[in-house]
Amino acid sequence: MRIRSIALMLGSTALATSLLAAPTLAADYPVLRGSQIEDAPPAPSQFTWEGFYVGGFAGQAQSRFERDQSVDRLIDYAMLNTTIASSINVYDLTRTMPRRDSGSIFGGYVGYNWAFGDVVMGLEADYSRIDQEAAASRLESRRVGNEFLTVGLNQSARINDYASLRARFGYAYGRLMPYFTIGAAVGRFDTNVSVYSDWGPTDVNGVALGSYVGWPRMVGGPKKDVWGFGGVIGGGIEAALTDNILVRAEYLYTRFHDVEGVTTSLNQARVGAALKF
Repeated sequence: MRIRSIALMLGSTALATSLLAAPTLAADYPVLRGSQIEDAPPAPSQFTWEGFYVGGFAGQAQSRFERDQSVDRLIDYAMLNTTIASSINVYDLTRTMPRRDSGSIFGGYVGYNWAFGDVVMGLEADYSRIDQEAAASRLESRRVGNEFLTVGLNQSARINDYASLRARFGYAYGRLMPYFTIGAAVGRFDTNVSVYSDWGPTDVNGVALGSYVGWPRMVGGPKKDVWGFGGVIGGGIEAALTDNILVRAEYLYTRFHDVEGVTTSLNQARVGAALKF
């Protein structure tokens, strides 16, 4: 009987000891609150080409100025009421070779892109300051029977600046996008296109004896801030350095047709940087 009482006492003591030790053991282990997924950093956002952007560019441009059909209308007016002009190809007497100029170009652009998966379509407007010019002149005289005809052409043009509105079509390879662009352009020119003519009799030796009444005459003259219209086409490659900084390199060909008798073509290579919103 005494042995049974001792065994019950020892059992009770062991149970009490284990109950008192349980909080201490539990305190030795960290308590998990929530899950590890909730504590993980958010995934980085995926870049998209879609959005509004504004930037600037600089580069080099080569211009080509050439005679066009409006000069022929000036010649027709200068030869009005003559009979000798029917015996001479006056247009050939006023032909001039194309002239070229080159220099720097700079400006700014603004646009918006729409992304359809990897296909990117956009609309862009830009302004370019260019300041290039060229001039040409020619003076010829011919004798037909007992008459002479002298005709001359003075032709110069300067493109001051121009603006364009273009559509862009690109395909994105992540943060790199080659693109094609096409659109319309309007330019501001200063021109000076004039035709000189003189007509009169000669002696038997071909020496001019003077001019008929109404000759010599000059038609045309200088004009400032003449607007020319044309088209632009080109392409390039654009890269996103960050989600908000874009850089590009591109080539553009722009042509303004028959601005006061002068057609102007521009070949441009330029680089730019833009801020994307």
